Amino acid sequence: MNRLADETSPYLRQHAANPVDWYPWGADAFDRAREQDRPILLSVGYSACHWCHVMAHESFEDPDIAAVMNRLFVNVKVDREERPDVDAVYMAAVQAMTGRGGWPMTVFLTPDGQPFYGGTYFPPADRHGMPGFVRIMEAVADIWTTQRPDVLEQATKLQDAIEANTLRDRLSGTPDTLTQVVLDRAYENIIPLFDAVDGGFGRAPKFPPAMTIDFLVRRHQVEPDATPDAMRMATTTLDAMAAGGIYDHVGGGFARYSTDTTWLVPHFEKMLYDQALLVGAYLRGHLVTGRARYREVVEETIDYVLRDLRHDRGGFVSAQDADSEGIEGKFYLWSVDEISAICGDDAAEVIRYFGVTDAGNFTDPHTGYSGSILAQVDRVEDRPDAVRRALPQLLAARSTRVRPGLDDKVLTAWNGLFTRSLIEAAAAFGRADWMEAARTNLEFLVTHLRSGEGRLLRSWQADGGARVLGYAEDYAALIGALVTMAEFDHVRWLAPAIELAQDLRARFGDPESGGVFTTGADAEALITRPQDFFDNATPSENSLTADALLRLAAITGDAEIASGSRRLLAALGPTMAMHPTSFGRLLGAYERAVTPATELAIVGADDAFVAAWAARVSTNDVGVRSPDGTGVELTPLLAGRPLTERTLAYLCTDFVCQAPVDDAAQLRSELDV
Repeated sequence: MNRLADETSPYLRQHAANPVDWYPWGADAFDRAREQDRPILLSVGYSACHWCHVMAHESFEDPDIAAVMNRLFVNVKVDREERPDVDAVYMAAVQAMTGRGGWPMTVFLTPDGQPFYGGTYFPPADRHGMPGFVRIMEAVADIWTTQRPDVLEQATKLQDAIEANTLRDRLSGTPDTLTQVVLDRAYENIIPLFDAVDGGFGRAPKFPPAMTIDFLVRRHQVEPDATPDAMRMATTTLDAMAAGGIYDHVGGGFARYSTDTTWLVPHFEKMLYDQALLVGAYLRGHLVTGRARYREVVEETIDYVLRDLRHDRGGFVSAQDADSEGIEGKFYLWSVDEISAICGDDAAEVIRYFGVTDAGNFTDPHTGYSGSILAQVDRVEDRPDAVRRALPQLLAARSTRVRPGLDDKVLTAWNGLFTRSLIEAAAAFGRADWMEAARTNLEFLVTHLRSGEGRLLRSWQADGGARVLGYAEDYAALIGALVTMAEFDHVRWLAPAIELAQDLRARFGDPESGGVFTTGADAEALITRPQDFFDNATPSENSLTADALLRLAAITGDAEIASGSRRLLAALGPTMAMHPTSFGRLLGAYERAVTPATELAIVGADDAFVAAWAARVSTNDVGVRSPDGTGVELTPLLAGRPLTERTLAYLCTDFVCQAPVDDAAQLRSELDV
């Protein structure tokens, strides 16, 4: 019996027809394991994960391998995107055991949930020095039966190691220790990691370092003389990613990561969170440099999300798969003959510009299917007219292909991240249509992703609604988007932001560190309560919380809202300085905590004032907009500033404001001082 068909997660439903006797995560699985005295085989992945699909095809769809799984274990399948708490706990265990992690993740647990052995992808049989999945399972079952005391001792030691290996236990410091020195040292420690040829930081595989780029751009803006290499590192990376195969030149948007150092060959899955973070990075790159190509990337990526990832009932869906027709990357590959047939007289220039060859530059290792990933041969060459004419034709032709699978669950945190970037881009570029899309999405989130009692929820699925309790990152990312909407659209969005912030602090707050736990006090208790401080593919819950609460405190004048965050930042400062690429977003919160702020109140409906405010990159500025003069009760920035016939802008420091400005050009000049 497979119990996954009624789950809300598309990833779980992908496995509903497996011959494996899958359970979703829950009490039924653990009760069954205790009744049968069997270990649990926990398999964690996500719908757009290529190697998850490979292991599924090789093992979970094989009746003989499934029979071994069913005979020896109680099998549990988890979507890491829907249950990041479960993923975090057992990923920590796998990393402690093997020194590395990734997905698919396979972990063997006692019936009480303690891990005692695990790894990532296992081939069905021994291959290339890797032990086969069947051999692993039989060995684990044997030691469970014959060496039970040793297994339980190992499980206890491993749990102790997980609990001890947390940054929380090494925190020390007070708000008085917040210092600019941390930012200076963080910048200095980024430089040796930089790949001066291909951009990015470190070796392959390379993930888009959007948060580190943001830090570098801000450092350049604040201290250009002290950070002479900041923009070189940022623009080299932005140029290389926008030119590489990791960027979808035909349809817009970025793949999750590059398998090589040159950004040429991606794993082709496209995640909403990457679009969110990279729209922000390219937007800020454009605002500082004025480069038209960066604006194109912002526009094309937003167009991709609005076209392909917007759910017709509301919200932005999570991801687009890497595979189509069982072949990795097939949807994105081209041949010389295809381009010649589609592009006509422009074909030769398109083929040259993107380096398309008969042999191709990518071959799916599982099927042998090959083709050319489109990537600029010259990273800094402007798009020729022939290429600009050809791209819509290529997009139209590609739209007739079998599309990659879509993970259509709507995740609160990822929607919050993208909506914030969408608002910022809409304000900076004067795109009323984007602002309306952001407004509609926030209305959907605050309406459909909350329980009847107001508790924020993690995910929504069209045929299943919203079930999973929200995590700290969901609260913090949504608060961040709401505060940004209050800044550029209407102050009324502060009301739900303040309400959610109170709930976030009450349910998730950690009184010892000043930060937040992953899970709420009302959530299911796992073997340990996870807490994340590191910015990896997405910002950590503590980065998002610190940023959101510092901004909210600055707007409302209630310093207590962010007192815990300031304490956490002070404690983490030395660690952030030492490992800056692991704290890209948290360094932004640290900048906010140590940098004097400019506050802005815009009263009136003239969008030109918003554009002037949005067209700059800052570290600690905050603002609100009241087109109709309402919202005085939400922020002291609006006190005594009634609506008049002309839009007025008030620049303030610690709520003490200068004379109002009634001209958007004058506001822009004063902001540039």
